[in-house]
Amino acid sequence: MWKTALQPRWIAGLVFAIVISGVFVLLSQWQFGRSTQPEVPVSPTTEEVKSLTDTLKPGEFFRGSVADQMVTATGTYDRSKQVLVPGRLKDGKTGYWVVTAFAVADAPVLKGAAASPETWIPVARGWIADPAEAADPPSGTIRLTGRLLPSEAPVPNLAPAPGQASAVSVAELINIWNVSSYPAFVAATAEISGTSAVGAAAGSGLQPLSIGAQPPPPKVNWLNLFYSVEWIVFAGFALFIWWRLVKDDYRRSIEEDEDEDDGGEFAPEGTAQPEAKQPDTTQQDPTQQKVQP
Repeated sequence: MWKTALQPRWIAGLVFAIVISGVFVLLSQWQFGRSTQPEVPVSPTTEEVKSLTDTLKPGEFFRGSVADQMVTATGTYDRSKQVLVPGRLKDGKTGYWVVTAFAVADAPVLKGAAASPETWIPVARGWIADPAEAADPPSGTIRLTGRLLPSEAPVPNLAPAPGQASAVSVAELINIWNVSSYPAFVAATAEISGTSAVGAAAGSGLQPLSIGAQPPPPKVNWLNLFYSVEWIVFAGFALFIWWRLVKDDYRRSIEEDEDEDDGGEFAPEGTAQPEAKQPDTTQQDPTQQKVQP
């Protein structure tokens, strides 16, 4: 069968089948890529700055619909309530986030024995490479603008150094600061004192954080996924067709060879054939009776 497959026409047929299979594989990859693409782009409403007090209430569950929302709030920082969160990357370098407690003006006050008279929210004000670069937060009334993010989970089995926290975890920070807090934190993009910018972008010694809105989780499009599998089947079928045609050609050649071998048992054309022996009619069958005249 290999002798048949190595014939020029079948080699050309194999090349053609491989090209067709390659096209089908590319189509399969394209369909697979479409099956995992997010159907909904990042919502533009998250970039509209909204009031923090109208977006999220302290003590309530953090809803996914408000994640990444740009918010604004007015309040004051507390210099005694500031920690560094290590292991944060910026431009390929590992450093620290400077996180400070921010008392939100006009925020609802939680009730309870452990509730503080003010409601706070952690604010990631900027990034530093060395803990010695951490500066005190601006004083006075600050107009804060930033991206609202869900609380991080504390790192287990890690005892942070003094003045540090394992993560921007509200559960961890309220135990350090002993305050009532929103169930989220803000990554600051602007801090205004009066009419002057005092945030990281204004040269406060901190490098600004670049945290964009996260895209929605990808959804699996089962129809496109089915099409991707279907194209793979077509690619294999193209090679199967080539193999089947070669096999049929091989079988036809065997049958033709057998027919030629069977035809060789007869005498060649033009040779004398032996005459058929005629029956001897001179001898009379003894069983026959002679008829008398």
